[in-house]
Amino acid sequence: MPSSWVLAAALLLINTVAGDCECGYSMTTGEDDTTHVFTDLHETDFVHANIIGEGKGGDSHGWVPQGYNVSSEESRGPYGESFALENIMSNNIRDPSQFQGQGVLGLDAGLLLVVRNDLQEGKVPTAEVSTSGLHYFYGTFRAGIKTTDVPGTCSAFFWYQNDTQEIDIEFLSAQYDKAQGIFPVNLVLQSKEAAAAGYNAANTTGLRRVNLPFDPTTAFHEYRFDFLPNRVLFYADGAVLAEMNGSAVPTTAGHLLISHWSNGNPGWSEGPPKADAVTTVSYVKAYFNSSLEDRQRDFASRCKDPEAKGAVCAIPERNATFFFSEGAGGNMTPNQTVDGDGDGDDSGTNDGGNGQNDAAEVFGARTWGFWFGMALLYILYWD
Repeated sequence: MPSSWVLAAALLLINTVAGDCECGYSMTTGEDDTTHVFTDLHETDFVHANIIGEGKGGDSHGWVPQGYNVSSEESRGPYGESFALENIMSNNIRDPSQFQGQGVLGLDAGLLLVVRNDLQEGKVPTAEVSTSGLHYFYGTFRAGIKTTDVPGTCSAFFWYQNDTQEIDIEFLSAQYDKAQGIFPVNLVLQSKEAAAAGYNAANTTGLRRVNLPFDPTTAFHEYRFDFLPNRVLFYADGAVLAEMNGSAVPTTAGHLLISHWSNGNPGWSEGPPKADAVTTVSYVKAYFNSSLEDRQRDFASRCKDPEAKGAVCAIPERNATFFFSEGAGGNMTPNQTVDGDGDGDDSGTNDGGNGQNDAAEVFGARTWGFWFGMALLYILYWD
């Protein structure tokens, strides 16, 4: 008679599950410890991922480098802005086994966003990248950022749908005062109220300016916002900085952007900078509910038992080296579509396979587990 543990192992093989995190990713808000679960993810390790390729633009890892011009009138400053591909650089780390250190281009490894000090036809050369997908709804959005210390620029990590539905974390380097230990961060909800005030959130309830307890120019720190129904919470290194609610909170899906710019506006970015300014991004991690119907169907089909062990994965706090979709522990999302996987949001390159291949791998694993388990039971009981 076979032992109970052998029987258990055989039954486990027969009932092989599809993978971890089938029912989403959970986090708690910093103010009230309420648990929220999100269905989808988009993680990018800019220390190791090259989103630039040949420098010709296009979608890579779910991100698109931006190239366009903004006039001084449109930018509401004395200078226009020229967002150009040459101001965006993937500075991958020299030692791929590490997560911190010098990149192949020098400076800290990560995505380099450069604002240059030489005007081009009345425009400041600036930098911006955007997610290719426009389906990021409620979620928690996090970025590792080291801002420039050159005065006269705005570094921004934000969610955008339109000019009246926008969530911003903005760093104005001209506001820094190292001698006094003053390092403000501007937390902004652009709303209809802000539009009525000339798109100046400073004249509305949608702006909170909070002094950081550290110098954001000397090291990477995690900046985060939780976009929830009727409320947005802002964080730095896991500590809640502010909460905003009311009619200014967006009510639809949008996309993520990281930008570094200047237009000489004395009331905001100031500048242009007197030297080239570099802000570096080490990662972006987005855990969210997708507004796409096919994503919602995928979730419904894969999440059979949200109470099962490993079905919902807790999002680690302030862990710059942990990614569900890659890393030493392997891919914990083998049966899920993630951004950059050719999911149909926009044209782009595949990053780690696609939903059809993942489904085939899961089916193969289940089939192998079933027949191996049956064979083991047959051998154990066969006389």
